Amino acid sequence: MKKVIFIILLNLAIFWGLMSLQTTANASEEYNKAVIGHVITETVKGTDIDHLGILESELEHIMKNLALEVIPLLEAALPLIMDRVMTDLRLELDKQHKCLLLKDSKIKDKDCQ
Repeated sequence: MKKVIFIILLNLAIFWGLMSLQTTANASEEYNKAVIGHVITETVKGTDIDHLGILESELEHIMKNLALEVIPLLEAALPLIMDRVMTDLRLELDKQHKCLLLKDSKIKDKDCQ
């Protein structure tokens, strides 16, 4: 069950991350100009640029925007997720209870083996 929830959340995160790349490119135009300007300036000066550091910073920026967009979606979907978890728990408890009741009887059930 945890794997299913994790896979659903991961798919949502990837989907909204890809969608946010389209919107953040237009929304943060000045930020992008500043980063590009800095890289160009440092390249012209001949300064050694930490490309990995810039990449990490950009990924952190994208993930922050992604998290800000995904939080309201998770908040809206949380009741549905919790309903599903509660249903699965009830079914599992019912199955265990049935197996306990049939434990010493002659009735054999395929779920209770």
